[in-house]
Amino acid sequence: MKRKKDEMKAATLSRLVAQGMQEKKGEDILILDLQHVKQAVADFFVICSGNSNTQVDALMDAVEETVYKYVQENPWHKEGNENKEWILLDYVDVVAHIFRKDRREFYALEELWSDAVVTKVED
Repeated sequence: MKRKKDEMKAATLSRLVAQGMQEKKGEDILILDLQHVKQAVADFFVICSGNSNTQVDALMDAVEETVYKYVQENPWHKEGNENKEWILLDYVDVVAHIFRKDRREFYALEELWSDAVVTKVED
C-alpha cells in the first residue's frame, strides 16, 4: 500500500509533466490516474499529441526540463526518441506518452486504460 506522501508526489509529478507539454503546445493533454486500477504499471499516465516529429521532440525536451527544474528528477527510462512517433518518458510512478497525432489514434491508450480517472488539461 502506498503512503499518502508518495501519492502526492506522483500527482505533483504528473502535473509537472503536463505543464511541460503545455509549454510546447502539446495537444489533447490527458492525465490518467491509474492508482486504483489493478495491474497498472504506474500511478499516472500523462498523454499528449504533437503534429510533427519536430514538435514531438520539443515536447520531450520540455517535459524533461520542467520536471528537472522543479523536482530535479530525470526519467528512469526513455524510449522512442529515434523515430519520434511515440516517446515514452518513465519516471517510475508517472509515465509520459508523447505521440505524433496519427500514432496516438492507432494505439488508443485512453481506451486501453478506460478504468482510469481521466483529467483533461486545458490549454
